[in-house]
Amino acid sequence: MHSFVNVQNKDVTIRVAVKGSGPLIVCVHGWPELWYSWRHQLSYFSERGYKVAAIDVRGYGRSSQPHDIAAYTLRNLASDVVAVIDALDDSPSRAKNSHGQAILFGHDWGAPIVWNTSILHPEHIRAVAGLSVPFTGISETSFLDIAEMLYQEQFFYQLYFQAEGVAEAEFEADVAASLRKTYFSISGDAPLNHFLENKPVDAKFFDGMVDPEVFPRWLTEADLQVFIDAFTASGFRGPFNRYRAQRIDAMEMAEHVGSLITQPSFFIGGEKDAVRSFVPGMDLYENPLSGGADVRGSVIIPNVGHWVQQEAPRETNIALEGFLSQLK
Repeated sequence: MHSFVNVQNKDVTIRVAVKGSGPLIVCVHGWPELWYSWRHQLSYFSERGYKVAAIDVRGYGRSSQPHDIAAYTLRNLASDVVAVIDALDDSPSRAKNSHGQAILFGHDWGAPIVWNTSILHPEHIRAVAGLSVPFTGISETSFLDIAEMLYQEQFFYQLYFQAEGVAEAEFEADVAASLRKTYFSISGDAPLNHFLENKPVDAKFFDGMVDPEVFPRWLTEADLQVFIDAFTASGFRGPFNRYRAQRIDAMEMAEHVGSLITQPSFFIGGEKDAVRSFVPGMDLYENPLSGGADVRGSVIIPNVGHWVQQEAPRETNIALEGFLSQLK
């Protein structure tokens, strides 16, 4: 059984599920998820001699939910990860150092969070693996500015999320249906790139999306209810604020443009993930770690979509275990 702890980072509290003992792995989820997205990894790696900590990112679940957009920059989210590492790393080497150290796993927005944590706080990070979102380096330009050029006169979800309150109202009108449609739309069970189907620029997020009568087996009714309960309680402002903070990131991270991840790094993606097609005409998974200096490989898992560690837990765990074996 896992336990929960609360870690304080100044005025923000981070809720963390913890299981096992040994070298520390910190797992960071993406949008719109929870610590629970890492349930399969909590069990698998704790049984193999690791202490596994899966956080509720600020804005989610039972972690603090600041109102201001600026609270959700990559710098602030990276500081939360470091606070968790310092609170939970009890390895023998910690006695010799003033800081903790961990291996990081990140999925979706959790991947940019762990990539950037590795650059901002290298002394805390032993190795890093990102799922679904590659790392091609820190850019001078916000992805929102790039998206505005790529998706002129066309709907793109990250641009739709920018107006405060609009996406919140759509998602919170029926939380259960919103989560079912979102999870299904970018999974390997949906038609390929269903998530990116062409819609008018003034469309809403759920226009044209399927609400499956029976959800695929990788997310049971009980699993889905965990997410429904959490988002019914918390709402969606914090999660959307992460998208809104991207232009602030471009300014705050400007000094690190060109910086490489120096720690051992690894990438996992789903073959059918729409993320690989975010830039029309390019496969973003072709060279997913061009921003890494010590790349230990990448794995594309066949027949699954965006939620790789939930859709294909066995294959994901085996790939991550292979990466960890290179660190010993």
